[in-house]
Amino acid sequence: MAGCSVEPGTRVLLERDDGLRVEGVVMPRYALADREVLVVKLDNGYNIGIRCDRIQRIEPLEKARPPGPAGVPAPLSEEALARPGKRVMVIGTGGTIASRIDYETGAVRPYIDAEELVQAIPEAAAIAEISAEEIMQVFSENMEPKLWERIVEEVERRLNEGYDGIVVAHGTDTMGYTAAALSFAFHRGLPAPVILVGAQRSSDRPSSDAAFNFTAAVLTAVEAPFGEVAVVMHGTPSDTYALAHRGTRVRKMHSSRRDAFQSINTVPLAKVWPYERRIEMLRSDYKPRLRGAVRAENGFEERVALLKYYPGMREDIIEHLASQGYKGIVIEGTGFGHVAERLIPVIKRAVDNGVAVVAATQTVFGRVNLNVYATGRKMLAAGVIPADDMLAETAYVKLSWALRRARDLEEVRRIMLTPLAGEIGERQSLRYYPSWHHGPA
Repeated sequence: MAGCSVEPGTRVLLERDDGLRVEGVVMPRYALADREVLVVKLDNGYNIGIRCDRIQRIEPLEKARPPGPAGVPAPLSEEALARPGKRVMVIGTGGTIASRIDYETGAVRPYIDAEELVQAIPEAAAIAEISAEEIMQVFSENMEPKLWERIVEEVERRLNEGYDGIVVAHGTDTMGYTAAALSFAFHRGLPAPVILVGAQRSSDRPSSDAAFNFTAAVLTAVEAPFGEVAVVMHGTPSDTYALAHRGTRVRKMHSSRRDAFQSINTVPLAKVWPYERRIEMLRSDYKPRLRGAVRAENGFEERVALLKYYPGMREDIIEHLASQGYKGIVIEGTGFGHVAERLIPVIKRAVDNGVAVVAATQTVFGRVNLNVYATGRKMLAAGVIPADDMLAETAYVKLSWALRRARDLEEVRRIMLTPLAGEIGERQSLRYYPSWHHGPA
């Protein structure tokens, strides 16, 4: 194990037992790291891990330099760490924020529980008294409606126990879906914010965004004036500020950037400076915190599909879904929400058989308008419900939620077209189109 005792910051040349030679800088050992793996940063910027018992030879090349990554706040004093009176419950569901990298294989594994996450980010302890419970441990691609129901139940229970804010640690890939599900379940109001937070890079990476995002989420949960569901994530690639996005209006717009999350067709709820403990509200139409007990409208229909229209899409896809008992279909159409005219008869048959069909737009920005062209008017005549400026993902979640409450398609239509949780907005200018999409990723 001698190879694992090298001081962090030392540039080394090491040789593994199979002849592999590696040159790079030894990285600091993090609190949650595997103690049997030496992590080395290569010249190309990537980290690799080598098991200590496989290191045959290690040669220091340069003297160690004190590590000091930028953007990390100074250590907190004991006075600063004194627990404030406000209480936050962290509900763990898994995802990258609750994961560690296995540097031997390069894989990211979900094996930090909610309590470990809290212990690994002491900055948040200066803001609130934090409790944590892990109710599931899934990557977000494995999230599904029955798990949304479990999260809703836990949020309702914890709010009724008197917590001053709720933070849900979640994987980023489907965070927007879960945020929308919580938004509709609690659309009648909340006594405190329910904040979803995640990370683009696992908690033990030097470049992780977990601590910044988590601290911003805790601050928002206890200090923000709104009683809504929101997603809090980086607002820029650097540790400058976070943005609080309304739960029905947020979308992950990049696979790996820290500022991947954007509010669509609207502005975010707030800017959050976690280390300065400052929140700037960006809009005044938020729902204020309510008093009294919370009662969720829980329940989501699982037999709902989300389809993306494409040139050449065949009728049998819709026929198959209708024959298999699907109760709702959201179709991401082109432009104003259109599909090929030859699909309209099969859509009409599905609607006549009790299947709710909703048209969203795959352009992301903008809104559905089926009154402009003949194709759209034929879709309306077939019974298609326009999603207005709802995100397709939000429309899918809302349809799933509506189908558990409606007695017939007319009531489904009424629910879908009624703004409940900020999912449908007034007409806006193009100033909300993000600027970073023009630059390099």
